Formats: sequence, C-alpha cells, structure tokens
Amino acid sequence: MAGIFKAYDIRGRYPDELSEATARSIGNAFIRLLGAERIVVGRDMRLSSASLAGAFAEGAVEAGADVADAGEVSTPLLNYAIIMGEFDGGAMVTASHLPGEMNGLKLAGRDAVPLSGDRGLPLLETMTGEEPVARWPAAGIHYRVDMLDDYIGKVAGFVRAPKPIRIMVDAGNGMAGPEIPRLFARVPAWRLIPMYLEPDGRFPHHHANPLDPETTRELQDRVMAEGADFGVAFDGDADRCGFIDERGERVREDLVTGLIAEFLLEGNPGATVLYDLRSSRAVVEAIARAGGRGVRSRVGHAFIKTRMREENAIFAGELSGHYYYRDMGFTDNGLLTLVQVANIIAARGRPLSELVGPLDRYPSTGEINLRVREPDIVLAALAARYGDADLDYLDGLTVGYPAWWFNIRRSHTEPVVRLNLEADTASLMDEKRQEVLGVIREADPGAKVV
Repeated sequence: MAGIFKAYDIRGRYPDELSEATARSIGNAFIRLLGAERIVVGRDMRLSSASLAGAFAEGAVEAGADVADAGEVSTPLLNYAIIMGEFDGGAMVTASHLPGEMNGLKLAGRDAVPLSGDRGLPLLETMTGEEPVARWPAAGIHYRVDMLDDYIGKVAGFVRAPKPIRIMVDAGNGMAGPEIPRLFARVPAWRLIPMYLEPDGRFPHHHANPLDPETTRELQDRVMAEGADFGVAFDGDADRCGFIDERGERVREDLVTGLIAEFLLEGNPGATVLYDLRSSRAVVEAIARAGGRGVRSRVGHAFIKTRMREENAIFAGELSGHYYYRDMGFTDNGLLTLVQVANIIAARGRPLSELVGPLDRYPSTGEINLRVREPDIVLAALAARYGDADLDYLDGLTVGYPAWWFNIRRSHTEPVVRLNLEADTASLMDEKRQEVLGVIREADPGAKVV
C-alpha cells in the first residue's frame, strides 16, 4: 500500500499498487473508521473499477455495513447520493483525470464530507494494515440503488430563464456522458452538440483531462466549425470541467471562478466566496466589486470543502477546474457549472469571450511544473531572495509585490513543485518568470520544467 494514500484520496496503478485484495481491506477499515452502518459505493467506467468496487463492498459488508451499489456514476452524483440518502458515508472508485491503467478511491463520511490527509486518511491507512473484522453471521447486505433521475432533476432546477443556445460537450468517454442527454432533455431551449458521451475506460479518443490543452484541441476546432456558443470538457468522473469560448479559445479556470462568483453574488449580496490561492488578482477584485467577501484557500477539494463549511461560503473555485456549491452540499460539480455558465450567457445576452474579457487583464504564466530534488531548499532560497515582499505559507510559498506575485507549492498528486506567476504587464511577467526560474535553478541545478 506504500504511496497510494494521498493528500486527498487513494490512487495507484492497477493491479500492482491497488488490487482487489487491497480494496477489500480498505472497505473493511473504512466501516470501522466511521462506525458506519450504511454506505453507498459508486464507480467510473475504468476497466478495473467494477471489480475494485465489488471488492471494496465485500470488505464493507464483511465489517457489518449495508452497502448500496450506485453502479457507474459521476463523483458529483455519488456525493448527492450520500447526502440525499442520508448514508453514513460513501466511496467512489475512480482515478479522475489520470490514464486508464490507474485507479483509486475518493472517500467521504456523512454529508459527503471528504476524508483527507488532514482528516481520516492517515488513520485509515493504519487500520487497513490491521486484521479485518468479520461480523459473521451479522454481516451487512449489498443492494442496488439508482438516483440518476433525482440528481438530474436537482441540477436542472438551477437553470434560470433558458434561451436558445448551442453547447458542445466533450465528456471524454467519462461519467458525464450518461448525464448530459438527460439534462438537455429537461431544457428544450438548449441544443446539445455531443462529443464522446459513451463511457469507455479505454479512453479511445483522448484522456479525460480538460486541463491538458492537447485533450481540448478537437473540441476547440469543432466549437468554431459548429458555431457553438461555448464548449465544455469534463474529466473522467465529471467533478471538473474546462470551457471553450465561441472563438474556440480556452477560458482560464480561475476566470470562470470570477465570472460565476459575480453572477451568484447578485442574488446573495455580501456572501462569502472561496478562491484557491493560485487564482488571478482579477478574481479577488471581481468578488469585492460584486459586494462579496473573498476568502483565500489552500489547494485541494478536501481542504476547500472543509473551509466552505466553516465560512458558509456560497461558492468556491479552483484553478484545477473544480467548482463548488453550497446548494449542492458544499461539493464540486461539473454539470452544475455548465448550467451556471449557460445561465450567465442567457442573462447577459453576450458571448462568453466578452463576458470573460474584463477578467482577463493580468498576464499569467499558467501553472509551470518543475521536478526538483529538494523542494524545501528551493522554497527557502525563494523566501530569502524575496524577503522584502509580502510572504505567506498558507500552501507552499506565496510572494507578493504590488505589481506581481507568485506561488510555488508541492503537488499532492505528482513528484513536482508547481509555480504560478502573474504580473500587471506581459513584459514584467516574462521578466519575473525568468528571474524566479533562475533562483530555482541556482538552488537546485537539476531543476527541470516537465
């Protein structure tokens, strides 16, 4: 099991890192950890997901819990099932946007509150290595549950004054696929232009990772060719999404945060909105301009969901394409984000590029991934070099000056550090990017952009 317990979830290569035997042990330990009597289990379309979900359920039943099998579902639907079914917890078998040979588990307790490196996962890892509990003959039962129609009805309930609009959707052969036609059937004003809606764990067209520009090139071309008002691409388990404007251009994920925040704050003046600390200053300014209270957050869904509950935030957004809603139990939801963007275009009567344009005013490097040998040495060198700046360590190191800033942090999912830098002008951004990369290479001559 070494290395499969991450900061937010459990992930590993199937079957050498994450096997059915390991999944069964985790399922048994999960019930003991939560003291759960009823849980729900879902899975994505990966070729190993059905057997891993079955093994996890066997371990949970063996430990005495009743297990509802939700079948192939998205992670947002699984979260909805936990909340609406009043389950003690739930498990989603998925590796999200990672390649097909990978798989994993996203685990949550009551109300879909996630387990994380700060909350439950380290203890679960310890308990997984212990002797499993077998409550025979008082073991639980395993049964099927279907909440897809209820879930689609909930999401469709957020549609506001729909107008005729053409939306191209690339589900990436992931779990958004079965949900999209059902949603569009409830909104006759929308026209769906589908791409790769059929779930297929072999990912025959491209990996389901909307953050990777290579995976959206076909979508970008087709949005222009088909005259779509916008395009949206989903990851494998549909809790993340990325947007393409009517010109075929990718829309930065943090700018979508600002766009939705402004819209939601119109009906919730003074409400709190969370944004991850890598977000553009334009997002912070948009929240303030709309009369909201902006709260900076660590990166990662488990941390953001916890902070949202603490702050009672109506909405949160991450640079990774996760968007979270209080009205969906403080969980992230790609399908609802599609709805909100369509709502905004209908309400404003303007194309997406024009709506995002005012937010896209600070040049940014985007996320630069670097492989370094000693991340702590690199961060210390940067803190020393920029000691006259506003420094904070909420997540990695953030260095702030009036005209530019950057954040560098360790990845929780890959062996790299991630650098994001923004400045008031393109020339200053280029200058400071080279300067910061130079400091990193001085501290670690083997540092390499990957």
